[in-house]
Amino acid sequence: MTLVLLPFAGGRRCCVRTARLGLLAVSLAGGFVAASHALAAPVLAPPPTVAQALDPFVITGTRTPVRAGEAGSVVDRLSSDELSRRQISGFSGALGLLGMPVFSSGQPGASTAIFLRGANSNQTLFLVDGLRFNDPNTDYAVFLGGACVSACDSLEVAHGPQSTLYGGEAVGGVVSLRSERGEGPIRQRAALEVGSFGTRQSAWSAQGAPGPWAFNVALQAGRTENDRPNNAFRSGNLTARLDRAVSSRVAVGATVRGFEGRYESPGTRFTNDPDNGERETNWLATAFTRLRWGDAGSSHLVFGGQVRRFESENPSPGRATQLTVVKNRRAVLDWQNTYAGVSGHRVTFGTTAESNHTLNTGFGAIDRSQSLLAFFLQDEFQPHERLHLTAGARLDDFDTFGRHATGRVTAAWTAVPSTLKLRASWGTAFRSPSFLDLYGVSAFYVGNRALRPERARGGDVGADLYLAQGAVTLGVSLFNNRFTDLIVSDFSRSPSSVANVGKAMTRGVEFIGRARGASGLDARFTYTYLEAENRITGQSLLRRPRHSAAVDVLRDVHARVTLGAGLRIVSDRRDVHARTFATLVGEDFSVVRLHACWRASPRWQVRGRIENALNERYEEIHGFPQLPWGAYVGLEREW
Repeated sequence: MTLVLLPFAGGRRCCVRTARLGLLAVSLAGGFVAASHALAAPVLAPPPTVAQALDPFVITGTRTPVRAGEAGSVVDRLSSDELSRRQISGFSGALGLLGMPVFSSGQPGASTAIFLRGANSNQTLFLVDGLRFNDPNTDYAVFLGGACVSACDSLEVAHGPQSTLYGGEAVGGVVSLRSERGEGPIRQRAALEVGSFGTRQSAWSAQGAPGPWAFNVALQAGRTENDRPNNAFRSGNLTARLDRAVSSRVAVGATVRGFEGRYESPGTRFTNDPDNGERETNWLATAFTRLRWGDAGSSHLVFGGQVRRFESENPSPGRATQLTVVKNRRAVLDWQNTYAGVSGHRVTFGTTAESNHTLNTGFGAIDRSQSLLAFFLQDEFQPHERLHLTAGARLDDFDTFGRHATGRVTAAWTAVPSTLKLRASWGTAFRSPSFLDLYGVSAFYVGNRALRPERARGGDVGADLYLAQGAVTLGVSLFNNRFTDLIVSDFSRSPSSVANVGKAMTRGVEFIGRARGASGLDARFTYTYLEAENRITGQSLLRRPRHSAAVDVLRDVHARVTLGAGLRIVSDRRDVHARTFATLVGEDFSVVRLHACWRASPRWQVRGRIENALNERYEEIHGFPQLPWGAYVGLEREW
């Protein structure tokens, strides 16, 4: 049952601290711009790799490789090397670096959710190695809270409605985690880290491309006791990719990814139940082939599957232990074709077939299957060398609730070559009803089989400015999204049910900044101002911060020493009291992290970091305290 539009008590009053934090974020942005100009001086004539690194190819916004400087929508990208340099290994930490509103119901390992552009936590689609990872019946929260980003991963986030390319749940946007192809000579890396709260982590990775073969594999394992009693978290991660070039026109490959996490979940600080526990195993595998059928055409065929098992154990004195088991299975066939034989056009078309099944022994007693067949078409065309346009459409046909069509258009105009890009995008999206929404049955609830999917439409306009020959990028986006047919609880009948009666609106402004210099400078800045409103009640939506910002600066201060610092700010939001369930003003918080690396030799590195360096006492979700300050040190060897 989806409770999307819970009203808040109170208006839009900003407290003094909120104002100060907003001014701090603006000041940081101003400082970032000033520092970028100052640091641009020594890189006025940078090596070519600087500009090339700041204009990488991105894939998620169009399903095809496009230079970021030509994309009509906002797509953030993080490479595995960049995450490693910043000593960020957690999936949620990587999204936090991009300024995503990431909120966790506990300490490391707890369920975690994001609210991309104010969309609900279940309205963002996660793609893992090109495979749909979540749907209304398959949750991403445990994976996001505990999984690692491996040494062979890259991460992209496409903002705004993306259902035209990827189907349901891509309302706020798409988060894509992808295993990269191995390249170059064989290299290996091993790392060990220890630190506060009994933390121990180890990792090993290897990658290379010997002859026609290429491989990339990473293993990670760790544990921490966390700060609260009976709150330990243990996890293991496997990521692997194998590629084979059969000929100049044919390539095949496969990926495997596994996650296992065990989290002792004591609940809120009001209950502090020491016996609760959560366990999840999540495996995904794909087999793919790429075929070039001419100088202008290619096909990409992917067959994949996902198997997930989640268990929640809740013992009660004098009663039988409550054990909830959720099993999800998914099989996907995705066929994508690209043709660029018409001057100025690149057409992408294909089909996706999916079958999934969910067994849930908890509320609603779900044991259901669903099949999907979708067709998509997109044209990227360039009527002028400085104008890039896209237009696309998609039809999804479900055997449970019927068909739904979506569309999307984007435009990018290079107003000043190599300096200024203007862009705009508009699209529609949807979220499918869950099996619980449609078929759930209990003594006090019954599903509604007449439900329609939740619908959204929205877009953005913005500009990107490139300075110092591409070494500095500044961007701004104004966005607006409208949500209709939201599925909310219906207590007007007995037993209760759900209905398509909710409406919501989100709008705001996003600022981004990126600077990279020849001296080893690598700085990022993001700030989002957000208004999120229930259009039925006029109240603000829960857990959507009006102000959120992230700053991260990394610099080589010596040939062997790199120093870095990061700051995350969240302010002016509403939450739910963990004990009374009354709406309240959520606390503002600002969290600082510091890290350093000493390259003792070409093969050995010593790393250290301090998380929550100012010892901020805060709760991302009311009732669930986050960790105080902690120190960690690690040793890494590469050969």
